[in-house]
Amino acid sequence: MPTLDWLKNEFAYGYDSGNITSWLPNLTRYREEKAIGASYRRVFWQGLAPYLRPDARVLELGPGRGSWSRAILSLVTNGELHTVDYLDVSTWLEPTKYGGRLVCHQVNDNSFSGRPNGFFDAFWSFGVLCHNNIEDIEVILANSRPKMKPGAIAIHQYGDWNKPDKHGWARGRLPKDFREKPDADIWWPRNDQEKMSRAAINAGWEIETPDIGLLARDSMIILRNPETKVE
Repeated sequence: MPTLDWLKNEFAYGYDSGNITSWLPNLTRYREEKAIGASYRRVFWQGLAPYLRPDARVLELGPGRGSWSRAILSLVTNGELHTVDYLDVSTWLEPTKYGGRLVCHQVNDNSFSGRPNGFFDAFWSFGVLCHNNIEDIEVILANSRPKMKPGAIAIHQYGDWNKPDKHGWARGRLPKDFREKPDADIWWPRNDQEKMSRAAINAGWEIETPDIGLLARDSMIILRNPETKVE
């Protein structure tokens, strides 16, 4: 762990975080919010919604059963949401219900091949990069960037190993013995704001902020695809 095969099989049941935008969370969302130290509703409205226009084209990595997807589609009423996942998520997300606004892509790697270049306005993931090692994160960021429009935004939650000591490992539902194990043996590989920022810069992104400060256990980075230079 976290190998490609592990990632493909570990979440085959379809990860579900409940209704992101409801005022009252269900039990699943309540437990997740307690572990991560944040309100998902607040994360959506303060961390993602400001970057979503009604006609935006959004790329989402690892939607699972579509908790964040449905929240995105509630605002992207005239645009498109394209999800990318190792699983066939169409059974859970039911794209036929959205009149062409939702397109689900099943993939076998992190190449983003087949997606058009210069197409997307925003790139989003939550609960995905925290299970990827930093080398694979850099590959994801590098391969996705050409698919984005100049000036497009990327917003990603990721594990930040500088936070659990303060937030609490048990509270964050992270095994304490992970601290003594190599990344190859755990499902929460080491990362922090410095490593994440370096990977993003290496992949060609500009950093708006390494962490928007909405999560107690983890961090959320906001990136911008550089504008095309006028010769």
